[in-house]
Formats: sequence, C-alpha cells, structure tokens
Amino acid sequence: MRPPSQFAPPIPICGETCCFAGAARLSYCGTVYFVPDSRVLSVLPADCERREKSGTGRDKETERMPTIALVDDDRNILASVSIALESEGYRVQTYTDGVSALDGLKADPPDLAIFDIKMPRMDGMELLRRLRQKSELPVIFLTSKDEEIDELFGLKMGADDFIRKPFSQRLLVERVRAILRRAQNREAAAASPAAARNADAKVLERGALRMDDERHTCTWNNQPVTLTVTEFLILQALAQRPGVVKSRNALMDAAYDDQVYVDDRTIDSHIKRLRKKFKAVDTSFDMIETLYGVGYRFKEA
Repeated sequence: MRPPSQFAPPIPICGETCCFAGAARLSYCGTVYFVPDSRVLSVLPADCERREKSGTGRDKETERMPTIALVDDDRNILASVSIALESEGYRVQTYTDGVSALDGLKADPPDLAIFDIKMPRMDGMELLRRLRQKSELPVIFLTSKDEEIDELFGLKMGADDFIRKPFSQRLLVERVRAILRRAQNREAAAASPAAARNADAKVLERGALRMDDERHTCTWNNQPVTLTVTEFLILQALAQRPGVVKSRNALMDAAYDDQVYVDDRTIDSHIKRLRKKFKAVDTSFDMIETLYGVGYRFKEA
C-alpha cells in the first residue's frame, strides 16, 4: 500500500469494508481513500443504502453517546485514553492545554471532563477554578505526582474524582461510567412526568436547608449554594437522617458507584469543601459535625 501522504482526500461512504483494485484497501472506519488509478470493486455488505435511509448508521449512534473532554499535554495519553473511551461508545474531545480547553468547553460543553494537572499555558487546577465559576461539569483529575496535597487541593476545588498516573484504563472507564450514570439518572428522573407531579415530595428540607433532588439545587436561608454531583449526594445522605452518624464508608456508598474505590481522605475533602461553600453564605454554619474516628452527622434542628 502506498503511504498515506499519497492518498487523495478522503471520501466517506457509510462505514463498511471497502475493497480496491491494485494498491489500496481500507476497512471499517467509514472513510475511503482513493489511490491514483484504483477503483472501488465492492462495498460489503450491500445494505449501505438501507442504513442511510433508515438513519441507523454508526454516526447517528455516536451522536447519542455522552461526550468526554480529555485535556492533557501528553499526546500518548490523549491517544490511548481516547481509544479506550471510544471503544466503550463515548465521543471524545481532546485538548493539549488548558487555554484551548476552556474555550472549547464553553463553546461545546461535554458531559464529563478529564483534566491533567501539569499542562502548559494553563494547568488543570486553574482550568477547574475558571470552569467552576459558571459550570458544575463533572471533572476527573489525572496526575503524575504521588502527593496527597494535589489530591486534597483538587477535591477542595470541586473535582469529582482523582486518578494517579500510571493508571488502569479499565479503572478510568469505570469511574467515568459511574459519574455519568449518577448525572444521567438524575436528569432522567427530572424529565419524567411522574417526577414533575411529585416534585414537592423530592424536596428535602431541614431547617434553613432546602435540597431539590430533581433540579439538583440547594439553598441555605434561601441563598443558593452550588454543589457538585458528589457533594450533593454526600450532603443529601447526611441531611436525610439528622443526628444519625454516617461513617465514611456509608458516605462513599451514597456518593460513588460500587465499582469505584476511593479512600477516606476523599470524603474528608468533600466535607471540608461543603462547609466552605455554606460558610460563604452563612459564616455561622455548623450543621455538619465530625465525630472523630466514627464519621459525620447533620445536626438536629
């Protein structure tokens, strides 16, 4: 086969195996490269026209899948993680630095983002800080540094999860799936007619605290408090039973999928960030109590 540089511009044809006379053959990806003096001999299978008319082609299926934004200056990681996510059916947007990522995330918001911490022009922490000013997009951090301070700082800034390099791609995919599942379940529940009829029953009120599960909104003394998906689930688990102590394991079960492992420090970081957010609207906020060695509880009114 001649090198790709000698190929003419690609011509897409419906995503099936195509055979060429002479020098070239290209399969499966949905793009045919015509080599000089070659001609298409066959397109397999022969139901391309039916696929185009019925709208069941690969591109239409992809359009319905969640979109993941991947931001990393290491092109090897971009390539390998993109392949792993796309093999699970996700659409992937890739960026090599924080500046281009911030513009892209605003112009075309994904369903979830994965940030590296160390990047040129704008690092992952600054990217998250700017993103959190207007968006609660779920974010997973990647880092090559084996230091607790990075993880704690990232979680305090509003990251939903944290993975250290080198990492298992299988683990990353499972964590992506778990976070998306929580967000999608909430959106589906909010969109259903039954949810609209029972909206009042989905509102949790504990004194000055009001949490609307369907709209994913939280207020304290009628002042809005913006929470990430994970923070919302942790606070909800505590506030549902005031005075009852919730262990860190119980809070992990409430906020994370069974297939996702996080350690105790992750929950502690989320609790610290919850307190900080509520104290921003009420400096006297002290409703989340710590029982050292046991867990946390929401104070009874």
